[in-house]
Amino acid sequence: MKSVFVTVGTTSFDELIAAVSSPAAEQVLRSRGCRQLVLQIGRGALQPAPQHGPAFVREVFRFKESLAEDLRSADLVISHAGAGSCLETLEEGKPLLVVINEKLMDNHQLELARQLHKDGHVLYCNCSTLVETLQSMDLATLKPFLPGQPEKFALFLDKVAGFE
Repeated sequence: MKSVFVTVGTTSFDELIAAVSSPAAEQVLRSRGCRQLVLQIGRGALQPAPQHGPAFVREVFRFKESLAEDLRSADLVISHAGAGSCLETLEEGKPLLVVINEKLMDNHQLELARQLHKDGHVLYCNCSTLVETLQSMDLATLKPFLPGQPEKFALFLDKVAGFE
């Protein structure tokens, strides 16, 4: 797991950025072979400092035209539970750890993460259990999500949102 990409999409999720860039989380990531942590922080107020050492690099940016290259080069993606971010990551075939934003009122994100987890496609946690999840996760247990079937994902979202 050389490279970890963290994305919050177009929103702000400072709790996730704080949790994943904490000394404890970075230590676990390093112990699992991570040499590069790329943080896409969106509209968040928290902006960790970039770090460029010989053994570990932390890059930080707000937005890019496309996250496709970051997703392609990542060995693990840690994401908020936005449907777009989840679908793009899964279609790229990357292991995905979804972190729930518990501050959202009508939390369809939690339902989405639970269903994707139940189907074996993602691991999920919240900010307070992130370090523990990073320590214990087994990415080999994740099942591939078959790309190119957006209509199935749309039906899946309808089920999660209760529109079925």
